[in-house]
Amino acid sequence: MTAAVHSAVMGWDGWSWPAGSILAARAMPPATTPDDVLLADAAAGSSGAFARLVERHQQALRAFLRRLCRDRALADDLAQETFLTAWSRLGRLAPGTHVSAWLCGIGYNKCLTAQRGARRGRERDGAWLEMTHGTSAPAPEDRVALESAMAELPLEQRACVALCLAAEFSHAEAARALDLPLGTVKSHVMRGRARLLAALGDRS
Repeated sequence: MTAAVHSAVMGWDGWSWPAGSILAARAMPPATTPDDVLLADAAAGSSGAFARLVERHQQALRAFLRRLCRDRALADDLAQETFLTAWSRLGRLAPGTHVSAWLCGIGYNKCLTAQRGARRGRERDGAWLEMTHGTSAPAPEDRVALESAMAELPLEQRACVALCLAAEFSHAEAARALDLPLGTVKSHVMRGRARLLAALGDRS
């Protein structure tokens, strides 16, 4: 991933519905479209051509994912991941590929994966909360071990753990509160949970 591509993928702002009625008929594309030329150049290694593709399709992709996910922060993260994945798959595209449809397909699959991951994360966090905040109070030695382990976590990781495990924020809510990428929050929670469990003697 070159600097030009990374800058184009990570530096978007704004989105809008397509101009005109969403029910308006689309004209048939010409035999060769600007996207065809950009795809060919990008597949040949031109990061500038791929950056132009990002500029042409970012708003439509982000709008689709925001409507699909109903979570702006998650949708924006997935859109960035979609373009990064698209860059790695350019060599697989056949001539005449409908770029918007291709990108939305990648984004849709990433949304499904994110939803499955979020469900598993909620189950893990629920088990953690039940273990640490169940009907019986933690043993004093366990409480001391947890507090000591929390104190040793890096500040950013500690904040993610405190919000997602103790305050029961969702990962997306914590990402917005801390102004961090969603993936970073998930990683911090996973690693922080592992360190706290290790402090309790759970190595499974």
